Amino acid sequence: MTTAKTTVLDTVVPARAPFSAVLRTGQELAIIDTGGNQAVDFLCYDAADPAKRYSAAATITAQRNIFLTTGSVLRTGEGAPLLTVVADTCGRHDTLGGACSKESNSLRYGQHTRHQHACVENFLAEGAKWGLGKRDLVSNVNWYMNVPVEADGTLGIVDGISAPGLEVRLRAETGVLVLISNCPQINNPCNGFDPTPIRVVITEPGSQA
Repeated sequence: MTTAKTTVLDTVVPARAPFSAVLRTGQELAIIDTGGNQAVDFLCYDAADPAKRYSAAATITAQRNIFLTTGSVLRTGEGAPLLTVVADTCGRHDTLGGACSKESNSLRYGQHTRHQHACVENFLAEGAKWGLGKRDLVSNVNWYMNVPVEADGTLGIVDGISAPGLEVRLRAETGVLVLISNCPQINNPCNGFDPTPIRVVITEPGSQA
């Protein structure tokens, strides 16, 4: 016996653009890297109480791994599950690299980059639709971004390991607000210096067949 899935939303998020949605318990969110080598910055919150939000520290501690893949559970600071990675055809996703901002671009790449649009600005603009502000931004997930960590603890942002059509799929364990910044960064290899669109699909369990 199989359970069919009903598509709730199927949309393309343009390169550099933000996206947000509320998932009901049991719904699944698929993020598809349509062009390959695209980084997707991501935050999530308990939809009923956004003060309960994704915690990188709690997530990493619970799974004893800094990378996310199938079976990883994104947790709040209290340890409550928000989302579970139920499928992943890429294999590894970053929890440490953070989100680019006008300030970090200026520091890393020079003042001439300050005018460039960045993920923090996407998060602020999209979060404002849900009553969130700068104090609600925390260390985020970077789907598809390749941030290897060396034995001495150093890390870097290098060429991605994704490819066109790869997918990560997450199941909501409660009502969850998700914010996405389809990363606009052009100064490092996280997007292959060429941001591209992603596809976002939300499904829910349907009838049994």
